[in-house]
Amino acid sequence: MEKQDKRDLIIQAALELVAEQGFHGAPMAMIADKAGVGAGTIYRYFENKDDLIRGIYGIVEHRVVMAITEGYPEKGPVRERFMHIGTVLVKYLIDSPLDLRFVEQFHNSPYGVDHRREKIFGKRDKDLICELFEEAIQQQIFKDLELSILFALFFGPLVDVCRDHILGFVNLNDRVIEQTVSACWDAVRR
Repeated sequence: MEKQDKRDLIIQAALELVAEQGFHGAPMAMIADKAGVGAGTIYRYFENKDDLIRGIYGIVEHRVVMAITEGYPEKGPVRERFMHIGTVLVKYLIDSPLDLRFVEQFHNSPYGVDHRREKIFGKRDKDLICELFEEAIQQQIFKDLELSILFALFFGPLVDVCRDHILGFVNLNDRVIEQTVSACWDAVRR
């Protein structure tokens, strides 16, 4: 088995275990067992569990960014770009329930607090979404609220409806997704 294959098996096993049982319910030995590798093998690829968890989040975040950038209307109006990001995000999350559950675990943990602090307070490179929101704030398209509140009004409802779709509480077809993302637009615009 090649090194990349083992690394991928470890990442997939950790993603599944964390999504199902949380960070504390997924010890390294259990991750190694699920991946079919020795416990020491994980440490060839990841310094420790924190490194593994942050690495998986980076992978999931990269997948989401790749989905969002495909067909992204870079030169389009703020609302068109907002609708694109929201629609693609919802479709990605409902098609990737493990990623959604992992992201929820991550964002509701100290890892997520650190990540959000860096993103909101500018300790890392700005991303497409931050740039869009800052542009909308500067153009006075969005309400005069803190960036973290605007993010909550955008991401919070979308993540919640994705979870409800996966649980079978709602059916997110294209029309309902568009209406939901549009409602998030209404929540943040002036």
